[in-house]
Amino acid sequence: MFKKILIANRGEIACRVIKTARKMGIKTVAVYSEADKDALHVDLADEAVCIGPAASKESYLVMDKIIAACKQTGAEAVHPGYGFLSENATFSRRLEEEGIKFIGPKHYSVAKMGDKIESKKLAIEAKVNTIPGYNDAIAGPDEAVKIAQGIGYPVMIKASAGGGGKGLRVAYNDAEAHEGFSSCVNEARNSFGDDRVFIEKYVLEPRHIEIQVLGDSHGNYVYLNERDCSIQRRHQKVIEEAPSPFVDPEMRKAMGEQAVALARAVNYESAGTVEFVVSGATKEFYFLEMNTRLQVEHPVTELITGLDLVEQMIRVAYGEKLPLTQAEVGINGWAMECRINAEDPFRGFLPSTGRLVKFQPPKEIPGQVRVDTGVYDGGEISMFYDSMIAKLIVHGATREQAIARMRDALNGFVIRGISSNIPFQAALMQHPVFHSGIFDTGFIPKHYPTGFDASMVPHDDPALLVSVAAYVYRAYTDRGASVSGQLQGHERIVGDNWCVVRLNSEGNERHDVVARLIPGGYHVEYKGESYEILSDWKLGESLFNGTCNGQEFTLQVERHRTKYSLFHWGTRADFMVMSARAAELLALMPEKMAPDLSKFLLSPMPGLLREVAVKVGQEVKAGEKLAVIEAMKMENILKADQDCKVKKISAAAGESLTVDQIIIEFE
Repeated sequence: MFKKILIANRGEIACRVIKTARKMGIKTVAVYSEADKDALHVDLADEAVCIGPAASKESYLVMDKIIAACKQTGAEAVHPGYGFLSENATFSRRLEEEGIKFIGPKHYSVAKMGDKIESKKLAIEAKVNTIPGYNDAIAGPDEAVKIAQGIGYPVMIKASAGGGGKGLRVAYNDAEAHEGFSSCVNEARNSFGDDRVFIEKYVLEPRHIEIQVLGDSHGNYVYLNERDCSIQRRHQKVIEEAPSPFVDPEMRKAMGEQAVALARAVNYESAGTVEFVVSGATKEFYFLEMNTRLQVEHPVTELITGLDLVEQMIRVAYGEKLPLTQAEVGINGWAMECRINAEDPFRGFLPSTGRLVKFQPPKEIPGQVRVDTGVYDGGEISMFYDSMIAKLIVHGATREQAIARMRDALNGFVIRGISSNIPFQAALMQHPVFHSGIFDTGFIPKHYPTGFDASMVPHDDPALLVSVAAYVYRAYTDRGASVSGQLQGHERIVGDNWCVVRLNSEGNERHDVVARLIPGGYHVEYKGESYEILSDWKLGESLFNGTCNGQEFTLQVERHRTKYSLFHWGTRADFMVMSARAAELLALMPEKMAPDLSKFLLSPMPGLLREVAVKVGQEVKAGEKLAVIEAMKMENILKADQDCKVKKISAAAGESLTVDQIIIEFE
């Protein structure tokens, strides 16, 4: 077996590969950019080599630097992870020429299947079902519009070298096709160094189903069932599960056999994924693309098959045979993965960067709860790379049990200092349509057409939140009253009758409670009902684990001087606890009016201002493009929400922006 391998990647996937290599007794080498000098993968590896500045095209995408690091450290093989150079045929070939093993498919397989245009042509030859479309590179936006008109809207505009939702747009009319083509070209050039774009028909009510395949150098192939990745936002996967609630055994076999036929056609050696789009109405499936690398969502396949896919990739690269036949591939229970991203779901999912003041993932339980991450408590989320903080994976005997475990795990995932999409993930886990298993890739835009806000995660047990708020307040107050030197008669000072005020933007809610100290917790009386809250929670702890009338629960607590924030099932509830008289005075206080910012275009996120699309004095119509910001490798187009006239431009293209920085001022 290899004695030392280099991981040509960063973050979560680099840490993931290091863990398996360590289990196999293989030494590891990390590479890192200047922005990642304190990253977790650098600390975990046996050796680390700096390969350049923060920008990917000056570090992680520079083949010469990766190869030099291999020679410097004596690494015998390279695992590319996903993204960066993982699907670059030239990189694979150059490693082979240098006598360094590429832990992935051969360069000719990468070249054939990594190019979406060529892979589709090859799929047709292999008798794999394909989507109608225009399979050659398109010269410009005007040609893209003509081709889209010929195919018939809606169409999908895709970068040939794309992946991970980058370089991909859906267009429903000429204007969207024109603008979508330009955005795809720019994203593809910046992310992959390849700006070729093609167009194909967009399948209505589509489900995104992918088949995991494994092949070795001895001609053996297996498919490891399917993953359902239909829950997506802006073509980025949000939740993945295995198996799919939509796929029956006959479809699984048909899709698996076509996936293997495609892998066999290019002599594929390693782990790879064949992606299909499936009509929700007819169950017809069509080839989308083959990812010649490890997928982000590979853990759900590992949990239902018992295989370590990274280990299999390493063993195949070393020349070993696959350890099982197709007949030995089974399905054990149900697995589900939530991508925990650094983005604010309450502000249109805009990227959120900065210091992780608190990072406390839920406790890992073998066979039940797993966390794959590349960050740590006190670390930094950089604007230079993608937004994923961690992957939260759970396993259960049934889909229902997996969902229940995911809800509990999300409740116990503490992230402070930046925003995360955990509230949105929690809302999805409670949505009745998601529970039904009958959904498609349009689920999120259909059920959240205006975005996401707090009203979309109403708590189904508000009495629990009120009772815990009373508990937390009494715990802090009791401690304060018992400090040495305080007046005697602590029960007289503290009292039992309190008003719990929930602070809402639309008006505060008053809840009168009685909270009495009992052994192990507090007894709360609220609206004529009794709630016995027992817990070993300590003051200052973020996680509150306890029971309410014997039922276990986990929520999060944050104290802000006189206020308390509780986080549970995606809901954030802010409370103040006070006497009845104090609550009456609070209600009489005037509200502070927010400043009028309607005359400004503010940067909604930290990022690079790629383009200012207007000039001073220009009349702008609602919906017209104003500026383009690049953050976390994605282009974000800012448009006018009403007719206006440009008075002043305060930022120039190429400038790095902070959140809420003024870009444009209007008359």
